[in-house]
Amino acid sequence: MNLYYELLGQPVFTAEYVRKYYSNVNSTRSALKRLLKQNLILKIRNNLYTCVSGETGAPVASRYQIACKITDTAYLSHHTAAEYHGFSDQVYYDVYVASATRFRDFEFDGYIYKYISAKSGSGVEEVKYSGGVRVTDLERTLADSIEDMDKISGIEEIISMIRQIRKIDEKKLRVYLNERDKNFLYQKTGWLLETYGNAGISDSFYQFCMNHIGKSKRYLTKDITKGIYNSKWKLIVPDGEAFMKNGENEDDGGI
Repeated sequence: MNLYYELLGQPVFTAEYVRKYYSNVNSTRSALKRLLKQNLILKIRNNLYTCVSGETGAPVASRYQIACKITDTAYLSHHTAAEYHGFSDQVYYDVYVASATRFRDFEFDGYIYKYISAKSGSGVEEVKYSGGVRVTDLERTLADSIEDMDKISGIEEIISMIRQIRKIDEKKLRVYLNERDKNFLYQKTGWLLETYGNAGISDSFYQFCMNHIGKSKRYLTKDITKGIYNSKWKLIVPDGEAFMKNGENEDDGGI
């Protein structure tokens, strides 16, 4: 048996997985040490490994596959989920991983894996033929990103994402907004989709959001230094798009 070739079929694996090829723990440990010494596998973090590609010398596992193996409940979230869905205009080196089990942030192969507390299990998809990738669906990704706009994603990235989206399941998005049940989130979502969206959102969805915005007036984002008041959504919003990257404000040509 050539253990390396056996393990190539498993993008990310643990010592327990390797144990099935051996009769005892000591033999398993020896095999892992040997493969590490031969630079045939890499240690991602404690008890998490991936093979090294014989062709490229790079890890076999993608950052997405690694992220989803950190814990049994891990899945891609926020801008990492947006990137996986193809709604990102740049490569990020922070990988956001939601999990019901806490883990310490760590770095591997140039990427920093960051823990986010899993808010719920709804809207998480296991992608077929992906080597174990789990990711929030588009609507859950949008709700999470807008909710945590000042903490993680940033308004530029969210606007860029919204402009690219051509179809949104309004029923799903309503469910995710109701799960969070935050007036501010309804305000932000309604204004952002109405202002920048290209997905043909119905009037009934905007009315749904307006029915939940409450009476408080708020700043859309902490990044606003000069803004104008939008009385419909009770939000102080950017005056123009000077905050956008490189001053870009054209349609991005959706997917």
